[in-house]
Amino acid sequence: MPLDAFDRELIAATQGGLPLVPRPYEAVGAMLGVSGERVRERLAQMLEQGLVRRIGAVPNHYRLGFTANGMSVWDVADEQVDALGERIGALAGVSHCYRRPRHLPAWPYNLFAMLHGRSRAEVEAQAREVETLLGSACRGHDILYSTAILKKTGLRI
Repeated sequence: MPLDAFDRELIAATQGGLPLVPRPYEAVGAMLGVSGERVRERLAQMLEQGLVRRIGAVPNHYRLGFTANGMSVWDVADEQVDALGERIGALAGVSHCYRRPRHLPAWPYNLFAMLHGRSRAEVEAQAREVETLLGSACRGHDILYSTAILKKTGLRI
């Protein structure tokens, strides 16, 4: 789907994030000379058309006090990984959970779940909760702790 001039302006104005103000669509609209309603409607259309994948908040876990962040990796029975991943993704301490291909023999893990805690002990307690939920479908796991903060950015035009 080709982008028109307004679409390009809208993407350029929002690709770094929406303004942190009470009425972000109105603020973007003011920058572009249109109403906030026009911004909201066009972004909704772009989501529906697949031009934009998602609009969401990305919290800074460190500033919120969650300094122990670990990617838990799990070797889960393939026939159960999708259903179990849905359940794990709904847990309070999990910010994202997804399936990835194994790379045998060195990497047997096919389910990843990012765990956040104020200490490694909290993260390890969450991992035990995940392990309990996975039950006999789990054949092994590990936790890879973050050692640096990486700036997350999406695609830029």
